[in-house]
Amino acid sequence: MYLKKVEGPRAVTLPDGTILSRADLPTQGTCRWVASRKLAVVRGVLYGLLSRDDALTKYDLSEEEFSEWVRAVSLHGEEALKATALKLYRKTDGSGQDE
Repeated sequence: MYLKKVEGPRAVTLPDGTILSRADLPTQGTCRWVASRKLAVVRGVLYGLLSRDDALTKYDLSEEEFSEWVRAVSLHGEEALKATALKLYRKTDGSGQDE
């Protein structure tokens, strides 16, 4: 079996004990961003599976877009990444009022 040489770890263990590997990340060029794919990229960066710069380049994301994903997850959890929740969680303090 041939393993491609990659920078950094091939897998990381998350605080809940689950393992996140590079195979769990979305494929390069992903266009349809569902909450689970966004969360995989955020977790991959936060837990050291790939660097922030690598994620931005690989997935063609802007700094602002990725920062918003991280902010949403840290404040409101995975639910905030769903497209149907954008209006409720984006740029609010959680009360539904703009900051």
